[in-house]
Amino acid sequence: MDGYFGSYALVAALLALGVAIVAGALLANRLLRPSRPTPEKLTTYECGVDPVGEGWAQSQVRYYVFTYLYVVFAVDAVFLFPWATVFDAPGYGMTTLVEMFVFLGFIALGIVYAWRKRVLSWT
Repeated sequence: MDGYFGSYALVAALLALGVAIVAGALLANRLLRPSRPTPEKLTTYECGVDPVGEGWAQSQVRYYVFTYLYVVFAVDAVFLFPWATVFDAPGYGMTTLVEMFVFLGFIALGIVYAWRKRVLSWT
């Protein structure tokens, strides 16, 4: 597999092999599993509570905001670890320090905005 397209062919072959293995496992699971549906098994089950009413429920937007803030802090933590390793390298000290303060400034600006809009209150 030499040449320019050789590495692409290898990646495509490995991708096809991975898809085939996953599809084969799912097919084997479907063929080998027992299937005995009963009315009790087909009933909606949620944490041991019997289902009452319809399956539709609205969620408040604040839950999504808290999830978004968690993702922002998780991304922040992911960027802090490589920064800490590069910060000590010779020649990168001041540059990486300024870049990290700019990044943390954007994060702080987002938190201040959420706090000013009273999004962070749980009540």
